Amino acid sequence: MGKDIWGFIECHRDYRDDEADSFWHATIDLDHLKVPRNYDAFGCLFGVCDNEQFVPVATVRGLPGDASNRVRDDHEANPGRSASWVSWAEIKRVDWDEESAEPDAYIREYYRDPQGNWQFFQRHHFPPQRFVELCGQPAHIARHAGMYFPEGSQWIDGDQMFRVERFRRREAVPDHEWGPVWTVMRTLAELHGDDDVRLVVWFDD
Repeated sequence: MGKDIWGFIECHRDYRDDEADSFWHATIDLDHLKVPRNYDAFGCLFGVCDNEQFVPVATVRGLPGDASNRVRDDHEANPGRSASWVSWAEIKRVDWDEESAEPDAYIREYYRDPQGNWQFFQRHHFPPQRFVELCGQPAHIARHAGMYFPEGSQWIDGDQMFRVERFRRREAVPDHEWGPVWTVMRTLAELHGDDDVRLVVWFDD
């Protein structure tokens, strides 16, 4: 069974409303921002799913003691583990160009453009049959080529190239998946301050 993410973006304000006993207020459910299951992202951000390629931005910290009622109620209704939180101030300090500790297990595909330069095309979780043929290994090895071939290994087939490389934080946490989250947090931070906006999350058991 897979592991999914739950959570809210919270904002700190200088007053309590009638139904809250915390100065933190839940502004939007993460579900509304359609964050998909991505174990690379979960590991890179929160250190879950046994992903050790990057030092996590916010290793499991638990649910904040001053979490909003909405967050506490939702966590109780949808219990999970590995709860954590991270502020917008911390997200802003992330070096998204940092490279992984080890070569990426998954093969990368490039294509040659009309000017003769190699352009990145895709990172394959399941290798194309052509790469399996080129590397001369069974599919289960080709799928995790970075674990079996040295960094920099490459296979060129005309205008197509497969290569073993490290990957960057921004690839582990792709903008097309997490961009909406960062946009909401950034907007709230512009109004309330970087330390007064945080993302609170937890994961399925």
